[in-house]
Amino acid sequence: MDFVAILRIALRALARNKLRSGLTMLGIIIGVGAVIAMVGVGQGANQQVQSQIANMGTNLLVVQAGSANMGGVRTGSSAVKTLIVDDMNAITRECTAVKEAAPGVQTRGQIIYQNQNWAPSGGITGTTSEYFDVRSWPIKEGESFDKSEVDRAANVAVLGTTVVDVMFGGEDPLGKTIRIKNLPFKVIGVTVSKGQSSFGQDQDDIVFVPYTTVQKKLAGITWLQTIHVQAISQEATALAQQQIETLLRERHRLRQDEDNDFMVRNLADVAQLAEESGRVMTLLLGSIASVSLIVGGIGIMNIMLVSVTERTREIGIRMAIGATESDVQRQFLIEAVVLSLIGGILGIMAGLASSGIISKVLRWPTSISPVAIVVAVFFSIGVGIFFGFYPARKAARLDPIEALRYE
Repeated sequence: MDFVAILRIALRALARNKLRSGLTMLGIIIGVGAVIAMVGVGQGANQQVQSQIANMGTNLLVVQAGSANMGGVRTGSSAVKTLIVDDMNAITRECTAVKEAAPGVQTRGQIIYQNQNWAPSGGITGTTSEYFDVRSWPIKEGESFDKSEVDRAANVAVLGTTVVDVMFGGEDPLGKTIRIKNLPFKVIGVTVSKGQSSFGQDQDDIVFVPYTTVQKKLAGITWLQTIHVQAISQEATALAQQQIETLLRERHRLRQDEDNDFMVRNLADVAQLAEESGRVMTLLLGSIASVSLIVGGIGIMNIMLVSVTERTREIGIRMAIGATESDVQRQFLIEAVVLSLIGGILGIMAGLASSGIISKVLRWPTSISPVAIVVAVFFSIGVGIFFGFYPARKAARLDPIEALRYE
């Protein structure tokens, strides 16, 4: 008996009990739909985290003042004053894996414009124009402060979009004068919106001024709190980190048994760790959802065993008129595969719809890859073959004489 004929017989047999066939497929539909939706949620979350990390800058390393061990107590970045501008210059000059670097000095204060006032959650960051290249943060309007403005500690400011929206509304901020700690600052630029960071902080709620202005006029310090470093490539970030640590230990005259009085964070390591965590979460969600697929497969086996019992006489007649054991086995096996395949296709549709609903209603990011869909189809076929084999084999091994006598 050819495959097409067997398939036609299988479809007719399933159509005779539409409700039972539909309920049997329901387990597969729910299982495949749950797997696709959960994997989509896991992949979407992973992609969002990776995007937020990449949004912080390309090939970025952050050198922070701190981690000094004083009398058994590790001090924070605000308590260690050994990181200076000369360190940053030495990094760009001597570290071959470093492309460029920018200083960072932070302080906090009220921003005032006319009758509006605001305290940015990101504070006031003192830096240079290289910062916007290192952080992949272009200027949307106006321009950044140049070297001459940094050298003379000019009162100029570049605003994040949140500060602009709060302070100016629909008014053009360029050329306007704001006050920071009662000092006048001219607004010369507005950055492109970066959105929220991976920690949920609004990155656009920030004000940038020359680092010399923060040091001399706003904070009264001479050291740096951070140095943002861009490596020449993603592959070179580990080498850049090693070169920076070696150089700074030499410059700070640290003995071999002394801890670093600085920290170097490699965001490539953070991204890799986040990716591994996301992969584990996706696998966990997919594994949990796969349990319903196994339950659906057991349902198929149960229904096929019932079908074999109900159609014992039919099987005997088929064998009596020339059907072989192989024909009978293929017939029932194809019925099981058709059940699981149709259920799998409907499950894919349900999974895609569920992912869309989750994304819109719960505001969770979802990402459905074609690989997940292909795997779901082949997995549903595999479930049909695995759980349909025993009932099909049982049907094929029936004694034709006993089957004809069955009532």
